[in-house]
Amino acid sequence: MFVKSAMVKRENCYTVKMDDSIQVGLDLLEKHILDALPVVDGTEYKGIFTWYHAYRAFFHSGKSKEEFINSTRVSDVVVNQDVYLNINDVYEKALIELNDFPIIAVVEGTEFLGVVTRFDVVNQLQSAFGIHKPGFRITFTSVETQGRIGRLGDIIEKHKESVISLVTFDETDKLVRRIVLKIQKKDNIERFVKELEKSGFRVLDVSED
Repeated sequence: MFVKSAMVKRENCYTVKMDDSIQVGLDLLEKHILDALPVVDGTEYKGIFTWYHAYRAFFHSGKSKEEFINSTRVSDVVVNQDVYLNINDVYEKALIELNDFPIIAVVEGTEFLGVVTRFDVVNQLQSAFGIHKPGFRITFTSVETQGRIGRLGDIIEKHKESVISLVTFDETDKLVRRIVLKIQKKDNIERFVKELEKSGFRVLDVSED
């Protein structure tokens, strides 16, 4: 999956300009219940404006609130000028970049194209886990050996299961990998689980959504 398929496009973003007063940015954040805004000059990306960095600048300024607001521009508190995603970056890169930040810009050259937000990331993770689709969620472990996922595929095909999601964990040098499989509801769940166990998968939990 690529960033371009999940970003909020430029025309749907609230933005501020470098020469806007800090009050303009704060008002937009409050009005639209946002944590951060892209800073642009026309269509050129300039950085990110946030509550946190605005208030940190105020704290260290030694000025009164009124004096700070009247004398401070967005350009004085802009951050992440060089932190952004490219339009064809894979979505996993957004997970890393959003670890400590509410939004990240998507840029091509210097042109601002849109943003990816933490909310978007959460939605994509929910989709990956099939959160909103009813089914059976089976958590099990497998020894990390060649062909185990292929064997799982054979069992799924044998029982004519419809897979909603399949996620693996523990990408380390450990010999055991955890797998979470969600399948559509059918009346053969017990037979399917027994087949998994018979094939060497250790079933930890079976739950119904």
